[in-house]
Amino acid sequence: MKNLKTFLAWIIFSEAVGFISGFLTRDSVVIYSTQIVKPFLAPPPLIFPIVWTILYALMGYGVARIYIAPISKERTQGIRIFLAQLFFNFCWSFIFFSYQAFGGAFIWLIALIILVAMMIKTFSKINFIAAVIQIPYLLWLIFAGYLNFSVWFLN
Repeated sequence: MKNLKTFLAWIIFSEAVGFISGFLTRDSVVIYSTQIVKPFLAPPPLIFPIVWTILYALMGYGVARIYIAPISKERTQGIRIFLAQLFFNFCWSFIFFSYQAFGGAFIWLIALIILVAMMIKTFSKINFIAAVIQIPYLLWLIFAGYLNFSVWFLN
């Protein structure tokens, strides 16, 4: 039961960060959706909340597996990197949607991709499953990099 609460807490925390970011940028997303030239492979708007809900749940589940691991330098580092990447993730929406600073958002996204790669590497030293379930997140961010760069180029 103790572990269940830990898993739920981390998943809810991760989902909440995503929800708050989406909620605070919702008006800017509408403007983006109607006024910005998007690349050929841009998915329909409905796809994004579905994918992000799944990815935030995987993030929360993964970090919970790290959190319940025995205390170690790697565990502490993994949680810190997780929180740093979550912060970068949260801020990207504002840079991209609210400020429409597409170049700055692309650079910010590269930093986020690096942080997630570091997180996966650190998680892999503690819990293989926690690391592996972050791979879809990393792949989605790489795809987001293509989208972000394309929007920057097209606009």
